[in-house]
Amino acid sequence: MSHSAARCARRFVNLTRALSTEARAQKVERIANELLDLNRFERHDFTVLWRLKMGLHRYGAPMAAVVTPSMPAARSPGVEAGAAVAEKTVFDLKLEKYDAAAKIKIIKEVRSFTDLGLKEAKDLVEKVPCVLKKGLTKEEANTIMEKLKELGAAVVLE
Repeated sequence: MSHSAARCARRFVNLTRALSTEARAQKVERIANELLDLNRFERHDFTVLWRLKMGLHRYGAPMAAVVTPSMPAARSPGVEAGAAVAEKTVFDLKLEKYDAAAKIKIIKEVRSFTDLGLKEAKDLVEKVPCVLKKGLTKEEANTIMEKLKELGAAVVLE
């Protein structure tokens, strides 16, 4: 290939890279604008679908890396058992049972502290016992617990 042909080929490659970069930028811009136009319920549906397609658990942990309490945690040989018994700072809020007369109020309260829609909150409350929210601080969990207990729900921290 001659020198001018090589130079022409380089120009062509640079031009196609610039065009593809512009096309990608326009595509990303279009997607962002479409996402901004979604209402609250559509954003929730999109979020659920996105997490499922990405293989993520509802709270963001990859499905393959979810560790249940019955599974022993992997430790390095130098870690002492006493260090693993540190004070717990993150809690999960678990609904044990609820008064059937207060079901609607409890569903409304669950919707207020989660990003769930009405159907998802109803399904969650109806599958008692269940974890309502994960990764709460002690203060956040206590305020939510107080509200739910006032409504007639039995709630525990895990």
